[in-house]
Amino acid sequence: MRLRYVHGQYEYLQNHEKAITEPEKRGYMLNDAFKNNNPIHVELGCGKGKFLRETALKNPQVNFFGFEKSVKVAYRCAKCVIENDPDNYFVVYSNGDILTDVFEPKSIERIYLNFSDPWPKPSHYKRRLTHKNFLDVYRKVLKDGGEIHMKTDNDDLFEYSLQELEADNWEIVMCTRDLHNSPYAEDNVMTEYEQRFTEQGKKINKLVARLK
Repeated sequence: MRLRYVHGQYEYLQNHEKAITEPEKRGYMLNDAFKNNNPIHVELGCGKGKFLRETALKNPQVNFFGFEKSVKVAYRCAKCVIENDPDNYFVVYSNGDILTDVFEPKSIERIYLNFSDPWPKPSHYKRRLTHKNFLDVYRKVLKDGGEIHMKTDNDDLFEYSLQELEADNWEIVMCTRDLHNSPYAEDNVMTEYEQRFTEQGKKINKLVARLK
């Protein structure tokens, strides 16, 4: 469903206590946002924030940043904030390709890629978040031994991602093509898309790749 534009949504994000808007334009380093040294996890494409909030709630000693490039979606994510929301996450309105501009080198422990746009046309493969260009960015900001956690219902994107990661010398430490019928289902936190796809009977792919 196409989201409608809401007047003032950018200004709403600018003034929201749980939102950070375009930090790269202000030279703001996100490592300083929480005023602590807790591990940092980043979700690229956080949608309306279901996964972000539930994962933050389950892991109070981790700092979470959910990046969302659509102002319409980021606005709705911020609007979903409730009184007892966990205090260890921020919604970041910006593109995920600016990670090196807003994080110190080797400072992120984990990156989540949940149901990213598959960009099915070969001419658009460079936009895929597991393309070599993006993997080079992740290498710069992930700690040694840092991980990418990826979930998708798109089989073509999943196979492409495995090939890109293996060719780029990442270690695949976990891989399943049917997450919800695997031993990894117990601790899984579902996204909005995942919940919908699972109800439709679609199988969910998941991998974990570690930076050697």
